[in-house]
Amino acid sequence: MSQTVDRALSILPLLAEGPAGLEQVATRLGVHKSTALRLLRTLHEHGLVYRQQDQRYRLGARLFALAQQAVEALDIREIAHPHLAALNERTGHTVHLAVYEQGEVVYIDKVDSRYPVRMYSRIGRPVAITVAAVAKLLLADLPEPERRAVAERLDYPRYTARSTPDAAAFLAELARVREQGWASDLGGHEESINCVGAPIHGPDGRVCAAMSVSAPNVVVGAEELLRLRPLILRTAYAVGEELSGQSAGGPRDDDPGPRGHHLDEDEPSDEDTDA
Repeated sequence: MSQTVDRALSILPLLAEGPAGLEQVATRLGVHKSTALRLLRTLHEHGLVYRQQDQRYRLGARLFALAQQAVEALDIREIAHPHLAALNERTGHTVHLAVYEQGEVVYIDKVDSRYPVRMYSRIGRPVAITVAAVAKLLLADLPEPERRAVAERLDYPRYTARSTPDAAAFLAELARVREQGWASDLGGHEESINCVGAPIHGPDGRVCAAMSVSAPNVVVGAEELLRLRPLILRTAYAVGEELSGQSAGGPRDDDPGPRGHHLDEDEPSDEDTDA
């Protein structure tokens, strides 16, 4: 670890003890006050420390937000994994779990297909955000201004002829996902790969994660995969219920349930593939 990074990280446990002034930080680190100030300013720019009116520094809100995100992601993965494994056992197909953080949609769990053709996706790897079913579900639940801002700053690679072409098309797709409560990627990233996903709702009713089932055409066609939608929705519903500490009875096949049917609006109104 570089000396600069080591010194910067050493500031955080010091401030965890309580607010500290520049001289106290410099003394603890054994550096000149100008060096300590430079490190504090960098941490401040990233929201990891905050300078109070009395000129002392304390831990910043961004640090707590990151810690909370990490805890929530771990909890979701732990709770969801048995459900993902059961869905994989029943269908035989690859199952993914993903969350949205720091402007990216990232896989946090995966259960591989039982078939010889495997998905190249990996835990910790960002997905192709403009086409993946899990990404559509997570971005569709964002407040409208944030959703639009995200869509307008994205690039739109043409992975296949079915890839999302631009921000307008992406926003229209997100609107459909909000309305129907599920998402698909039918050859948008790889022509031979299809995927169907469902949202997982947290205790506050918002979408905190998304899960999907993916399969190549050589194993199962798009229409047959889409017929698994009720099962995928029930699985996502069960994860959400357990995450919220409620009974996980789940909706009927023809009724995804109050949380799986519509993503609440805030305003009126793989073969190296991603899923």
